[in-house]
Amino acid sequence: MKALSRNFLMLILTLFSFSEIIAQSEGVLIEGRTVNSTVLNKSVKYSIYLPPDYSTSSRKYPVVYLLHGYSDDQTAWSQFGEIKYYADKAIESGLIPSMIIVMPDAGYSWYCNSYDGKENYEDFFIKEFIPFVDTTYHTKKQKIYRAVSGLSMGGFGSMFYAIKYPQFFGVAAPLSAGVLTDDEVVSMNDKLWETYFSRVIGPGLKGKDRLDKYREKISILEMVSQKSKEELSRVRFWIDCGDDDDFIKGNCFLHLALTEKGVPHEFRVRDGFHTWSYWRSGITNALEFIGKRFRN
Repeated sequence: MKALSRNFLMLILTLFSFSEIIAQSEGVLIEGRTVNSTVLNKSVKYSIYLPPDYSTSSRKYPVVYLLHGYSDDQTAWSQFGEIKYYADKAIESGLIPSMIIVMPDAGYSWYCNSYDGKENYEDFFIKEFIPFVDTTYHTKKQKIYRAVSGLSMGGFGSMFYAIKYPQFFGVAAPLSAGVLTDDEVVSMNDKLWETYFSRVIGPGLKGKDRLDKYREKISILEMVSQKSKEELSRVRFWIDCGDDDDFIKGNCFLHLALTEKGVPHEFRVRDGFHTWSYWRSGITNALEFIGKRFRN
C-alpha cells in the first residue's frame, strides 16, 4: 500500500513537472485589452503576445508591432494568422529571441491621420500607444529593439511608420504591403476607391484628382523618393509579396526605388495571392529577419 502511494505521488510529481515544462515553452496570448486614447477620444482594443518566460523573468524584451489588414481588427493575427503558434515554435527552436508582439485595432484608418483631421490614428499610435506599451510591459525602449510588421493595410502602415519615424523603429517587415503606383491610383475603379481610400484621402476624387497634396504625403513611393539613402538606411526592411497579389506592382516599384538609392533591404516574391495562407507561410521568416536585428 505504501509502495502504491509512493508510486502515485511520483506520478503526480512527474505530471506536474511535465505540465510545467509545457507551460514554460508556451507564450501567453491576451485579447480584449484596451487603452484610452485622448487623441481619438475613445478606447482602442489590442491583443498582445507575451513570450514563454515573461512571467518568470525580470528581463526586458524587444517588441514587434504586428498590424492587421483592412476590415480586420486586433484579433486577426491571432485568429487567422495563428501568431501564438508560430511565435512559440520559433522561440522554442531558437530561431528568434523571446519577444513581445502587440496587435492594435486600427479600424479602416490605414494607420494614418485622415485628410480631414477627424481620425488621427497616426498621432495616437506614435504619441500614445508606443509610450503606453513601454510603460505597461517589460520592454526594451531603444529603437533597435522595436520593429513593425503587418499585412496589406498593415504592411502599408509598417512602411509608413518606418520611413516617417525612423527614430522609433529599427526594423520593418511588411507582407503584401498596400503600396500603389500613381498610375494604379488614377485608374482605380471608383467603387474601390470609395470603399478603401475615401475615408483617409477623401471622397469623390476621380482620376488625377486623387494625386493631391495629402495623398502625396502618405504615398510610400513618394516618401521614398523624398528621402536620402542615409535617412532610409536607418531602418532595415524585409519586403514580401506574392507574385499573384494585386499589390505586387507597387511592391516591385518599392524594391526598385530602394535599390536605385542603394538602401539595404530584402525583397521576396513567393508564389501566392493576397491570402492568410500566404501570410502564415511568411510570418516566421519575417520574425526571423526581425530577430536577427534584435540580436545584433
